[in-house]
This record gives sequence, structure tokens and C-alpha cells, in this order.
Amino acid sequence: MHEMAVTEDILRIVEAHAPADTASQVTDIHLVIGELTSFIDDSIQFYFDILSPGTVAEGAALHFRRIETRFRCRRCGHEFEPEARDWLCPKCHALGGDVIAGKEFYVESIEVAAKGMTLE
Repeated sequence: MHEMAVTEDILRIVEAHAPADTASQVTDIHLVIGELTSFIDDSIQFYFDILSPGTVAEGAALHFRRIETRFRCRRCGHEFEPEARDWLCPKCHALGGDVIAGKEFYVESIEVAAKGMTLE
């Protein structure tokens, strides 16, 4: 259910940054989501379809770019992508490490149609 709150935040960001004086409609929203966030693309899309009508983002297409999980081993400094839930460093076999990628979640870009232009 946390996807609903996240989708509300996406809409707030889009409405705050879509240039209201020149934009008539947001056409595309590009999101970056790390694998460790546990956000589900289909759930975000579901809530977006419910929440966006009546906003500048109504009818916009959501685009999801996933970021794989990456660790940096605390013992040897090796960077690696864990396999499934095996978080052992493949070089020195130490457990886990510092997360250097995979927790991202942000609006990467917004595409708009300018006022006076028709969308085809």
C-alpha cells in the first residue's frame, strides 16, 4: 500500500515542476527505482491511473528504469551485484557490505506538451 503514498508524491513533484505557463499537459514521466525499494511498477501505475485524472499529468505515460542492487565489500572494497539473496562478497566471501546502488527512487524527467500544440 506504500505505492499509493509514493504515487501521490510523484504527482506533487510533477505538478510542482511542470512549467504551468508553457505546459498544457504532461505526456511522459520517467522514474528511476532501485531494486531494494520493493516498489512494484504495476502498483504505481495502478495508483497513478486512479490519482492522476484532473491533474496536469492525466493520461501521461509512466516509464520505469530499474537500478540493480550493488554492494561494496567492507573488507576488500570489491563492488558486486548480489545473486538472489546471496550477499557474500564473491572475492573474499565476507557477508554483505555497503549498498552503493539499489535504493534509488526519483523522478528522472518529465515531458510536456506545450500550450497551443496538438498531441497526435
